[in-house]
Amino acid sequence: MNNLLSLLLGLASWGLGGAAILLPKSRWLSGVSLLCCAVSLLLQLAQVHRLVQIADWSALMDTMDAVLMAALMLTAVTAALNLAACLKQ
Repeated sequence: MNNLLSLLLGLASWGLGGAAILLPKSRWLSGVSLLCCAVSLLLQLAQVHRLVQIADWSALMDTMDAVLMAALMLTAVTAALNLAACLKQ
């Protein structure tokens, strides 16, 4: 459940960042975009914590590379979209 919600919030952060570029008078969209990104990353940390608690080391080792790459991509794209929105205003 955490992974699905994290994915949806990550996509929402990108969508809101793009909307902030297209709608320059809606500055609050950038803030909500960054909040969605942060909550998405926190949900991934919660998922890792759950795997550690149940000692599912094989699942943790299998997924950590993908989780790290997704977190880097989510952060980079969200930051770029919100920076572009700030520079456009």
